Amino acid sequence: METGAKRAKAEIEAWQLQTAKARFSEVFRLARSQGPQWVTRSGKEAVVVLASEEFERLTRRKKQTGSLVEFFAKSPLAGAELNLDREPDFGRPVNL
Repeated sequence: METGAKRAKAEIEAWQLQTAKARFSEVFRLARSQGPQWVTRSGKEAVVVLASEEFERLTRRKKQTGSLVEFFAKSPLAGAELNLDREPDFGRPVNL
């Protein structure tokens, strides 16, 4: 069974790299007005050109609720006695 994303992608005609380079203004315009534009290289999908708003939406991180300090302060291990002392490491002898 085909997923909606695969079905939608199958209906979109991909641009060959040479054509996309020669007609970049059109690829750009279509990415802004009709959605992502797939570009192939040697018959394989290589890149997708998409509007910056769509890229931001896809890559936006969820709002973090606090700082790293607050995260560690709320940890169940907060206040645990940890021994962080290490023996000095001076490397290993090397014969030159």
